[in-house]
Amino acid sequence: MLTGKWTYRIFRNEPGLISGDASAALALINGEGVFDLEMEGSILRGGLGMGLDHALALRGTVTPGHEDAPLRFSMIGEGMPGTPTEGWRYDYRGEAGHLWPNAVDQRPSLVGTVIRVHAHGPDAPAGATASFIAVRQPPPPPRAHRSFALMADL
Repeated sequence: MLTGKWTYRIFRNEPGLISGDASAALALINGEGVFDLEMEGSILRGGLGMGLDHALALRGTVTPGHEDAPLRFSMIGEGMPGTPTEGWRYDYRGEAGHLWPNAVDQRPSLVGTVIRVHAHGPDAPAGATASFIAVRQPPPPPRAHRSFALMADL
């Protein structure tokens, strides 16, 4: 269920209404990137790429869903040695978004919260929290395979 790439966006938890102000809405997005996850049994591994050498290694666990509760997961994201994220740590808790039986064009999603465990600068204190949404990316198109016989005809 979680294996794959997910477009990840993190939001500031601001309770005020934006009243149709597009710039105020955009300001609520605190960052984005791509979760690249691999689930094997109840073990979750992967990474979060945020561009410009900013990445976290992810590891965690999954609790299967059932009729009355969605699949849930917890992950620890740790910065990569030798990159600007070295020493960073974030903890994630989330669950699979509800899949509506009669939905039109619904994409699988993950929703949850994240906490910064280790401070990494004066504007990035430990204990800061935010909400996140991740939307499953479509799988890449299959690669075309050509036989040597066809290539010789070109």
